[in-house]
Amino acid sequence: MSIIIKSISYTLSDKTTLFQNISFVILKGQKAALVGNNGSGKSTLLKIIAGQLQTSAGAVFHTEKPYYVPQHLGEYNHLNVAQALGIENKLKALGAILMGDVSAETYILLNDDWTIEERIKEAFSYWHLQHLSLYHPMHLLSGGEKTKVFLAGIQIYKPEIIVLDEPTNHLDRESRELLYKFISKSKQTILIVSHDRTLLNLLNQTLELSENGIEIYGGNYEFYKVQNDGKLKALESQLEEKQKALKQTQKKARELNEQRQKQESRGKANGKKQNLPKIIAGNLKSKAEVSTAKMKDILHEKIHEAGDNLRQTQAEIKTQKILKIDLRKSDLHKGKILVEAIELNYSYGTTMLWHKNFSFQIRSGDRIRIEGNNGTGKSTLLKLITGVFEPSYGTIYRAEFKYFYLDQDYSVIDNQLTVFEQIQQFNERHLPEHYLKMLLHYHQFSNDLWERKCLFLSGGEKMKLILCCFAINTNMPDMIILDEPTNNLDTYSQQVLIEAIKYYDGTLLVISHDQYFINEIAIKKQIEIPKADHKY
Repeated sequence: MSIIIKSISYTLSDKTTLFQNISFVILKGQKAALVGNNGSGKSTLLKIIAGQLQTSAGAVFHTEKPYYVPQHLGEYNHLNVAQALGIENKLKALGAILMGDVSAETYILLNDDWTIEERIKEAFSYWHLQHLSLYHPMHLLSGGEKTKVFLAGIQIYKPEIIVLDEPTNHLDRESRELLYKFISKSKQTILIVSHDRTLLNLLNQTLELSENGIEIYGGNYEFYKVQNDGKLKALESQLEEKQKALKQTQKKARELNEQRQKQESRGKANGKKQNLPKIIAGNLKSKAEVSTAKMKDILHEKIHEAGDNLRQTQAEIKTQKILKIDLRKSDLHKGKILVEAIELNYSYGTTMLWHKNFSFQIRSGDRIRIEGNNGTGKSTLLKLITGVFEPSYGTIYRAEFKYFYLDQDYSVIDNQLTVFEQIQQFNERHLPEHYLKMLLHYHQFSNDLWERKCLFLSGGEKMKLILCCFAINTNMPDMIILDEPTNNLDTYSQQVLIEAIKYYDGTLLVISHDQYFINEIAIKKQIEIPKADHKY
């Protein structure tokens, strides 16, 4: 089944137009990615396609309602698993029939779906959810479990059209691999919003949503990136040509002005020599002035037009070119032991968290991934490393070092402060106001954003603001800890973070299930957490 989008627009409640006059088609069996910067309206567009929102204009056509997995699943917390999946009534009807109920109402509820229990069992087995009861409350599930419940719904309902919004956000590596396998083998029509490069590269069409509308690329994300890089080079070449054209026009304007001044001087001298009557001299002067004024108007118009073209090209380049941020060096010498754990374990109550003790060492300059599935205690380990917790068993040595912890909620950002107030909190060097504003501008915060509350920033904007705070702080931390840093970032913002982190020479600790991110920041070592006896 195909998806046909015809001239749709969407306007927010504050009358801001999110996108307008968007049209595209996803053919039957096609697997497409929807990409674009944070705030471009990707999730809104998915909700419109899924029937969750109404368009402001235009229409959506599909022969079957898509199966939709939203990014945020908190709205289902008041339900149990069967209710969230919309299968509770069918299961009750099937149970009643098997117990002898032959009423028409019960058969209507079941709707001849005699294999529903087998499909549920098969789907839950695939997603490793066998431990879950269908009547388990959703609010007691982890983010990854909630996502897998809704992914299991695909195999239960077997829809022709699937729409997924950031499906890998809360999935561990094992669950991501299951999703990759499922998407690769599926014959259904699929549209996905995601920042997961591995997932995006499994899809054979890429749709880019921007303020200019939708642009379609006939290939996966890597193909799209190559095309975009080519577009950026072409824009940079255009910028160079437009700068030359502007300089030439400005030069002509200066030359014309100088020529006019010389002509006026010569005209006055000749008039005096030839003793021309005043009326004739005046007419000649008037004609010359009219001719010069016309030429000046033409040149000024050309300068104005060239300037507008130049600014437009510069703006296009700014939206596509990756921001380069240079993190300053750590003061610690390479190889110094910062943390050493021997036979480490931790207990919540009387039960040890990990089924076996483990040991590890962290040295200055190490780039380490903390590896483990959801619920194995990665966050607990970070608290042990940073001294928030003390071990229940074993020993842990910690040298003196400064660390910065960037969690997936960007808790270092105070949502009640404005952008400018936030960076002032880190201004230990007492840099002047104009320098702070210059840094904000470099980090792509235009002056209309300086007074915006941090609460209203996107994930990518918050991350760039944190990197800006790094730039003005007195000292670079000896250790940077990243806890699922890419979960709320669009692909552009991810690349900004990658470019900043890959050249940081201090110690790097990373929790991430994003294999592309791990590869790009050159992680060399890992601490593998033993299986947890309980989930924390």
